[in-house]
Amino acid sequence: MSKRFETKADTDREENAIAALLSGSGWTAEKLGPHDVDFLIKDESGTVRASCEVKGRNRNMEDAFPLPLAARKAVSLSDMKRPKNIILWACFDGIIYGDIADLRGTTSTGGRKPREGAANDREVMLYYKDQQSLTHRKF
Repeated sequence: MSKRFETKADTDREENAIAALLSGSGWTAEKLGPHDVDFLIKDESGTVRASCEVKGRNRNMEDAFPLPLAARKAVSLSDMKRPKNIILWACFDGIIYGDIADLRGTTSTGGRKPREGAANDREVMLYYKDQQSLTHRKF
């Protein structure tokens, strides 16, 4: 079984990013379990409108590209079969997001320096350059 490395700061960043995404919309986010995508997004009536995976990007928006995403996360998000499947990168100064179906990226093996107990530090990654299907929103 792989070890989880998510910290309180990581979960706070996720919550702040999803709040920024939904700000003013009247919609809500339901946090899912640790082995699922991060959130289901619901409208005012409680109907699920989207799924959302939030990724931390420890950079300012201007320095965030290319945006990394583990290929397994892209597959999980696409498998949700919602009207929208949103990938959201939480940067220091804002959020960058888009529907996974509309994004075009490149693949490479990448990730981070392997840590003891981590199953997914080196894996197939997708990298996204800035493109028209991405929305940028400063805090």
